[in-house]
Order: sequence, then C-alpha cells, then structure tokens
Amino acid sequence: MYLKRLTFVVVSLFTLITATCFAQNQEQAVNQAVEKLRKLMIDPDKAGLSAIASDKLSYGHSSGKIEDKAAFMEALLSGESDFKTIELTNQTISIVDNTALVRHNFSAETNNQGKPGQVKISVLLVWVKQKGDWKLLARQAVKL
Repeated sequence: MYLKRLTFVVVSLFTLITATCFAQNQEQAVNQAVEKLRKLMIDPDKAGLSAIASDKLSYGHSSGKIEDKAAFMEALLSGESDFKTIELTNQTISIVDNTALVRHNFSAETNNQGKPGQVKISVLLVWVKQKGDWKLLARQAVKL
C-alpha cells in the first residue's frame, strides 16, 4: 500500500513538473518571438518580417487603420513607419493550446517620413503556433 502511494506521488510530481516546464518553455518562445518582432520593427528586413507574420495577419493601429501582411511589411520596409527605438513594458503572456495572447505598453521614438515623433500605446498581440514557430496573427493598438 505504501509503495503504491509513493509511486502515485512521484508520478504526480513528475507530471506537474513536466507540465510546468513545458508551459515556461512555451512562454519563453513567445517572448522571444515578441522580441524578434520588436527588433524587426526597428531594423526591418523582408525575410524576417515574412517569417514572423502569419499570411492572415490583421495589424490594427491605434488610429483604426488595419493592414494585412503585405501592407504591414511595406510600411516598415519603405520607411513609412520608421521606428528608431521601441520599449515594451508591463508585458503579460497567456497561452491556450497553440494560441498566445500578449499584452504590453509600447513606447517608441519614430521618424515616419522624416518627421520625428513619439508613440505611447497599449497593444494586444495574438500569436499562433504554426509548424513549430510562433507567428503573429493579429495586433490591435489603443492610445494611452
């Protein structure tokens, strides 16, 4: 009887530890994808942007403007949206199955079309895991 209980406790603890480690690894992977996106928005390259964004991307700005993947990429690559710095704060990550919700405050210095500016918004990112990689599916921003 004692051996059965001990075995049950050991198996239960192992399962709990394994599940916790898996969840932490998933959260780290999403955080890495967010950081990669942040860097690509400052120093955009076509291959990197194409790889991180879902083909079904819906990218919503705080102004109400919504871009698809092609428009999102073109705005960054052309300099229409030109980020000099981006700081992300108060970030939270929630993962359910193959979907991750990321919320953060986004502060940036910009030089859009040669005009210096500042951005302070709150952002919701929706990431989906496709073929082992986290892809940005949707983004919506609101002014702070």
